[in-house]
This record gives sequence, C-alpha cells and structure tokens, in this order.
Amino acid sequence: MSSTLNRFTPLQRALHWIMAICILAMLFIGVGMVSTVRPTYLSLVSVHKPLGIAILVLALIRVVVRLTRGAPPLPTSMPEPMKLAAHLSHLAFYILMIALPLIGWGMLSAADYPVVVFGIHLPSFLPHSDSLHTLLWNAHRVLALCFFALIVLHLAAALLHALVRRDGVFQTMASWR
Repeated sequence: MSSTLNRFTPLQRALHWIMAICILAMLFIGVGMVSTVRPTYLSLVSVHKPLGIAILVLALIRVVVRLTRGAPPLPTSMPEPMKLAAHLSHLAFYILMIALPLIGWGMLSAADYPVVVFGIHLPSFLPHSDSLHTLLWNAHRVLALCFFALIVLHLAAALLHALVRRDGVFQTMASWR
C-alpha cells in the first residue's frame, strides 16, 4: 500500500464522488419508500434495489483500490484524536457501504422477494422467515440512520478542513486543485 501520495488517485476520487451521489440518492429514496404507500412506492423500490447492488459492487471495488493504492497521509499538525476519528469514520463508511446492501438483499431473501438487477435474478441467500425479515428490516433502517448521521459528520469534517483548518485534507479528495 502506497501512502506517499499527496492526493487520492483520479480513480479513488471518481469512486468517492460517484458513490456520494448514489448513497445520497439511496438515502432519500429509502426515506420516500418508508413514508409512502402510494403507487410511487413500487417505483422507488425498483430503483432502490439495483442502486443498492451497484453501491455494493462499487464499495468492493473501492476497498480493493484503497488497499492497493493507499491514502495520502494526514497532516502531522492534526491532533491524534482527530486522526483516530478520521480512521474510525472511514472504517465505518466502508462497513456500512457493504453491510447495508447485504442486509437489504438478505431482508428481501428472507421475505422471499426477488432481487432483479438489470434483468438478472440474484439468488436468495437466506431462508424464508418472517421474523428474520423483520429483524433485518429493523437493522437496515437503524444502520441507514447511522449512515446518514455519519454523512453529516463527514460533511462537517470536510468543511472544517476546507474552511477552518485549511490543512490540505479537503484537497486530497477534491476533484479540482
């Protein structure tokens, strides 16, 4: 793993910003899904499922790229508690980007609902179980709320680094110089 870069690679930055858009869209679609019983529910579900699988695939690619390409080092002037928070929050992001789609897929498997992505029927990997479906639905909802809170903290940290500390951390992921 290389950590001698001063910016993330173009691929890492592209994955970050594409996934940011997908994840924000997914969160808002999810909120729309659980707050309506109108016919739009089915339209939202038909976008939510394949977008979740796309996020899962992108997250797995992102993990491989991160492990092979590394990340720019944090500034030496950054306090150790902030460095720890940065590392833990990024770990939480990777866990949630992988766990939420898998839990959603498992929830649908337990409910015996098909997961179709671009015409491909994905296999169910859990047995049909109403109680398991309920457990996974609740876990999916709670983790999505945690993900939203983590995103708000991430945005706040990005603004702190860009506008207050001006320590170069924001520029490592910015698409512009």
